[in-house]
Amino acid sequence: MARPLRIEYEGAIYHVTARGNERAKIFFSKKDYEKFKEYIAAGRNRFGLILHAYVLMTNHYHLIVETPEKNLNKIMHFINGSYTTYLNIKRKRTGHLFQGRYKAILVDKESYLLELSRYLHLNPVRANMSRKPEEYLHSSYRSYVTASPESIVSPDTVLGMLSAKRNEAARRYRDFVESAMGEESVNPLRKVYGGVILGSRQFIRDALERIKFERVKSSEVSYRKAMRSALGLEEIISACCEHFGVTREEMTRNRRSESRKACVYLIKRHTCASNPEIGQLFGSLTYSAVSKIVASVSKRLESDKYLREQIKKLEAEYSFFKG
Repeated sequence: MARPLRIEYEGAIYHVTARGNERAKIFFSKKDYEKFKEYIAAGRNRFGLILHAYVLMTNHYHLIVETPEKNLNKIMHFINGSYTTYLNIKRKRTGHLFQGRYKAILVDKESYLLELSRYLHLNPVRANMSRKPEEYLHSSYRSYVTASPESIVSPDTVLGMLSAKRNEAARRYRDFVESAMGEESVNPLRKVYGGVILGSRQFIRDALERIKFERVKSSEVSYRKAMRSALGLEEIISACCEHFGVTREEMTRNRRSESRKACVYLIKRHTCASNPEIGQLFGSLTYSAVSKIVASVSKRLESDKYLREQIKKLEAEYSFFKG
């Protein structure tokens, strides 16, 4: 089974989550919640973990963590493994507690950390487990809006985005979170790129630069096609227009254009866009029309030296994965 790629580096921030096996409960008592937080504290002491925010639900958890060192896997192996051992002994059970591996999404601090912290803190409210976020006892929300944060929580980074003054920042954060109550809030995690990155386009580029191409190419890596996509759809179109010396309109309208065919081929090869999505970019091409163009270009590349050279030049000049 394909696995999500892990991107680890010093100073990275992640949204980490794990769910109980077969969606079963992982917390059964107040002591269980406290024990889990004890392992987080131990992880902080042993590995330098920084916990920006957390919410512990009945059958899963969410953490926003920062790793001053390149060691997320060690941290999560320690926390999840320690808690599993604790619960197995306590409840006289055996086997896996969590459903597969933990999921870690690399987060762009500047673009998404504030929004993501709000989304996490409102989880209990959306699940009808509390009326207000501060009423839920198993989250870091009160560490943000009161003067006495838990020792394991470091809210200053997020609060510092709202005000340099702690009291003012706490007030603004409460207003920010509560402004989304009663609304159908947009899940920022829906914007995750390649299953593992949440951030601006430049942040995604910078993160992908840290990955060796062979790791992305591996069939064992899920979302590998998206991860291999260095350029957005519009960027590939712009690159083709510049390379072939045509306008966007000319490329779209001229069905026999070599630039159009090359562009469709490159988008299909280097992005995860579907045939209908590609078709909409080129004057409502049908699913089968896109397939035919891709097949035609692929076949021509075997014998058409000029076309092969043009494709290679485009990929060499504009592709994210060079060399």
